[in-house]
Amino acid sequence: MSLYKSIADIGSKFFPKHKLFKYGFNLSPMYQRSTAKITEVSPDLMEIKVKLPLSYKNRNYVNSIFGGSLFSSVDPIPMVQLINLLGDDYVVWDKSAQIFFKRPAKEHVYAEFKVTQEELDDIKTRVKAENEINLEKVTVLKNKSGDKVFCEVHKVIYIADKTYYKSKRRKE
Repeated sequence: MSLYKSIADIGSKFFPKHKLFKYGFNLSPMYQRSTAKITEVSPDLMEIKVKLPLSYKNRNYVNSIFGGSLFSSVDPIPMVQLINLLGDDYVVWDKSAQIFFKRPAKEHVYAEFKVTQEELDDIKTRVKAENEINLEKVTVLKNKSGDKVFCEVHKVIYIADKTYYKSKRRKE
């Protein structure tokens, strides 16, 4: 079990899961290095909002936000969100990611992560039928008003039935 999972398990006895998600991420050294902050998490964990402020810590050579900061500000969220939403009967891993730059980010950047109940039901149905699936999630990083898109991050997330995954691993 990971350190973060252990902390979350203990913390969930004292704090609501959505507060743990927000403050756990914002206090973790791995996420702090991105210079982003999770600003909102819905009580059901279905919606998460992130802000990446332009600062001296993430400016690149041409005074825009460094591409690595753009990517790392959103990289862990979809996988960890799905781990929490799907529960312990599933294995969830990041499989691949691509970032597509649209324009330099010379102002604060915002991103939203939304999962619907229909999407969760579809994932569970597909995994039940196929044992394992690849799910593509796209995150768009924009300015506050949403009229400028700075980049898109496309992630492929592997999701499997935990029992199937363990038996598959034993065969390898």
